[in-house]
Amino acid sequence: MLKKYISKGLMIAGVGLAALACTDLEEEIFSNIASENYYQDKNSIEAALVRPFEHGHWCGWDGSRWILQELTADQFVWTQKGKHGYDGGQWIRAHGHTWTEEEGIINGGWVGPYQGIGQCTNYIADFTGLDFVKYGLTDADKQNYIAQLRTLRSWFYLFLIDYFRSVPIPMDTKTKVGQSSPQEVFTYIEKELKESIPALPKETMAGRFGQAGAAALLARLYLNAEAWIGQNRYADARKVAQDIIDGAYGTYKLDEDYRGPFADGLTDRRSPENLWVFPHKRNVYEFSWMYNAMMHYQARYSLGNTWGGWNGIHLTPSRDLEGKPYTYKLGRPYEKFSNDDRRKQPFRTNADGTYDGFFLIGQQYAFDAQKGYGFTDEKVNGTEEYNGKPLSYVDQVGRFSEGAEGTSKGSHVNMGEENSGVRLIKFPWLSESKNLFQNNWVAEIRLAEMYYIVAECMFRENDKAGAAKMLDAVRKRNFPTDKWAANSYEANPAKLTEDEFVDELGREFLGERHRRTDLIRWKRYGNEWWDKPVDTRDNTIFPIPKNQLTSNELLKQTTPGF
Repeated sequence: MLKKYISKGLMIAGVGLAALACTDLEEEIFSNIASENYYQDKNSIEAALVRPFEHGHWCGWDGSRWILQELTADQFVWTQKGKHGYDGGQWIRAHGHTWTEEEGIINGGWVGPYQGIGQCTNYIADFTGLDFVKYGLTDADKQNYIAQLRTLRSWFYLFLIDYFRSVPIPMDTKTKVGQSSPQEVFTYIEKELKESIPALPKETMAGRFGQAGAAALLARLYLNAEAWIGQNRYADARKVAQDIIDGAYGTYKLDEDYRGPFADGLTDRRSPENLWVFPHKRNVYEFSWMYNAMMHYQARYSLGNTWGGWNGIHLTPSRDLEGKPYTYKLGRPYEKFSNDDRRKQPFRTNADGTYDGFFLIGQQYAFDAQKGYGFTDEKVNGTEEYNGKPLSYVDQVGRFSEGAEGTSKGSHVNMGEENSGVRLIKFPWLSESKNLFQNNWVAEIRLAEMYYIVAECMFRENDKAGAAKMLDAVRKRNFPTDKWAANSYEANPAKLTEDEFVDELGREFLGERHRRTDLIRWKRYGNEWWDKPVDTRDNTIFPIPKNQLTSNELLKQTTPGF
């Protein structure tokens, strides 16, 4: 059994994945406790269970994994803004699909999941040997906790099969092993999920799996089987997703409020739509990385908090330097929202504690601290190209501050300014005045996704009427009643083309770490979009990172062109 570490107030597992070249988490170790002495009571067992889920949030929503899914796709970009944001050219390579096997973010796509896999594997071994009854738990608890970890481990493997296809399946954290085939990885994930679901509860506890969350992972696996292993499993994906909708794995329903799934944790209200969430609390475990990556240095003045952000990521532009809409089929995410869509409103907080809109766009105004909501008439100024001048986000990328000389340089990833791009605030960061900042939970799996999976399978079966009905069941909440008829797919069936379906996936799951996988499944990942030509090589599989090839001689590069 491993040693366990108490670190920064949380119990951290010593993962022992040297054979897989995982990096040090750089945790400050305050005390070492031998594992045979660690499990002393119910709390120590539950602390061990929680730790891999904490890593799961970091793995899914902090850094490399989110970046690989979104910055290599068509809806987001991290532009260089003057002297800021070049970062060795990695964002330019990510956007343009010119990465190498030495990219840190690709290595992160390997390391993060394997760290989580190692944690799950170690705790499964520990729990298997423990007498839960001795610690005030039951045998059913034991089976549930082991199933929780097997399901979470499967979730980590979904990253790996998606990114790399052929990866190792280690049975422990000490033995160095070579790669398994994509089919073997797929079969392993499928088996783990099927065997785990019965031991999970139908009621979901925040931060843990219920049966529906685990079944949703199975639906994701089947939905992408054609891309991952060359097998059509859409019928299986549809059945599992429909069973979840029908309540076979627990009772869930679509949230009637478009903001609801993203506002868990901000009030006592819980969204009935969320199948699996990562909970957060300020000064304990915060949802901070995406805020930092997307928000401007001056965001604290407009949002009413003390955090400035890094001013990095924003939506890819919808308009050229002259303000004309781009004609690329892909990208242009902001313009692809109907003007009738509630989500397209500029973000603002309201007197009743709610908020409106998913985007920061246009002139930024100071948060009204006296009221505790809304804005004053005071304009927020920039600090770089627009130092002392009003800060207004534009749905364009170009060196406008340099006049004609600047715009002559064109619109490219390395030609941004501090006000370039629409900022996503779908995951609402509310003011500190009401103790709401960074408290929002993040929904990893929503019931809406199951509706879209069923719809996609219907669409592929040429049942466009059925697909329209499923999509509209979710979409209706996004529009005022008097605008719905014009925007409904059921009422306007000709609208629902294949291109429109891909666009709709982009709208519904914007920023939720879906986009790369969706584009690959729809065979569009190599197409052109803003500042990216058609790919000249197959980029649907990332290369095995050079760091991993160096540290494990059993690994072989399996990606063509590398």
